[in-house]
Amino acid sequence: MTPTIGRIVHYRLGPQDIEAINRRRADARAKMDWHRENKTGAQVHVGNEVREGDTYPLVITRVHGDGPDAYVNGQVMLDGNDLYWATSVKVGEGPRTYSWPNRQ
Repeated sequence: MTPTIGRIVHYRLGPQDIEAINRRRADARAKMDWHRENKTGAQVHVGNEVREGDTYPLVITRVHGDGPDAYVNGQVMLDGNDLYWATSVKVGEGPRTYSWPNRQ
């Protein structure tokens, strides 16, 4: 399979993804009363904590190169009200990689 813009793949979070996502969600929880009171319109990142090994759908927004091994950028659809932008992701089996969903 060759990645193209708009395709949905499975993305495995890496350590730096987990740290960034959980940090911004913890910050949102700590300041939730302030956000409710001030209603600035800022994105408040609310959702379940992510852990190593978690896999989420990623919508490909950019493809770098041609062929099945091309790197991609995309929006990771998290279990919450926010997205996470993953960049320079390669196809594979470990952390910070994507794979194609199984066909049924």
